Amino acid sequence: MQFDDYIRSNKADFESRLFEILRIPSVSACSENKPDMCRSADWLVRQFQSFGTEFGMKSELIETAGNPLVYAEYTPEKPAADAPVILIYGHYDVQPPDPLDLWKTPPFEPAVHNGNVYARGANDDKGQSLTHLFAVESLLKTEGSLPCKVKFILEGEEEVGSQSLHDYVYSETGKRKLACDCILVSDTNMFAPGQPTITYGIRGILAAELHLTGPNRDLHSGIYGGAVYNPALALTRILAQFTDAGGKINLPNFYDDVLALTDKERKQFTALPFDESAFFADLNLPPDSASCWGEAGYSVNERRWTRPSFDINGITAGYQGRGSKTIIPAKASAKFTFRLVPKQEPKKIFTSLQIFLAGIIPSGITWELERQHGEAAMCLDLDKSCFVEPMSAALEKTFGRKPVFIREGGSVPIIADCHQVLGADVLFTGWGQEDDAIHSPNEKFSLESFQKGILASAQFLRSL
Repeated sequence: MQFDDYIRSNKADFESRLFEILRIPSVSACSENKPDMCRSADWLVRQFQSFGTEFGMKSELIETAGNPLVYAEYTPEKPAADAPVILIYGHYDVQPPDPLDLWKTPPFEPAVHNGNVYARGANDDKGQSLTHLFAVESLLKTEGSLPCKVKFILEGEEEVGSQSLHDYVYSETGKRKLACDCILVSDTNMFAPGQPTITYGIRGILAAELHLTGPNRDLHSGIYGGAVYNPALALTRILAQFTDAGGKINLPNFYDDVLALTDKERKQFTALPFDESAFFADLNLPPDSASCWGEAGYSVNERRWTRPSFDINGITAGYQGRGSKTIIPAKASAKFTFRLVPKQEPKKIFTSLQIFLAGIIPSGITWELERQHGEAAMCLDLDKSCFVEPMSAALEKTFGRKPVFIREGGSVPIIADCHQVLGADVLFTGWGQEDDAIHSPNEKFSLESFQKGILASAQFLRSL
């Protein structure tokens, strides 16, 4: 049987196994889900073991201070002298499913509607990661071997900063074990349905939380209002100073290291079939939204892919229950993130943030700034990577269309570190869609994309 016939004939089995792992609530942000993290990792190891020892696939759990890493390795019996080593990265942890009342079906009970599977982690990143696992399985069970060495590293902390994998990558054991020529990642989206896409750059991130404290207790707003500075009011005024009216960030020296877009990239992005009105309509926003908000002089795609940004992710202050409670809260806090672009260093930005806040915190308010996690951005030079051409060919053969090349506004925290430490190229070839609602209720993933992802991965690995 040919490998592509095997993939088609095992469609139901691949989907059934995807649904198995989607039922495991592996939420890394919640300590009560620690047993589920271990269940997910064990499940993945069993998948590699199911290939059969005769193919030379080895797998193991790597224990860490946090959630376990899943490592697997296949070495061909007689590899060519110039055969590359491919490292496939993915993550088995998922975002919390809240708010639960907005889900149309239970988040950890996969439901299929209109060719999509709905569940937390369907796209991000269980479904996408499994495409490569099933691709390797299909090649081994039909052809008995792969032309090159393939490694997998699947982690359980991507959604909370990848600390355990970060420590492992920087260890001597990790550097040796994960050594490779190319890191293959499917944790991004296609530009449009049916349009294969290679993402050659991602933004970095700096996440922080600001805590403000005013009086030693909540106060009656009638008795104390007008005399005591309200921490919630202080917080809103502080946050409002982070950007100008168009979103440009006001931190000192923030843009010093930002690289300008090349003319080639701007032309490349302009040529993409992007419908700006449809983009905002999908979000129930007015069509002139692009002119109402965003850094001047840049298109929507340039803003979200290649320029830094600041966003408030959550605010906590005062009474949150039903009805009214007339208080001046003693404390207020905000979680926020900066998305960073190549050459910006998270540590340097955090120092700038500290200096900025020290100059604007009002008298009567004490503050504490907590750095949560930060990772640099990365961008691949398409003209210098020898892996772009075979991946492009595999995508075109699978989807019947040439791929487009884009950058991505999101962050995969550990990939920039892997790129730097291992000295490997990085190929992002995601199978998701913009409207898959990752990190939101009713996350979904196209089962057709799932199948084509398996086929495209197999085509790529086989061509090496």
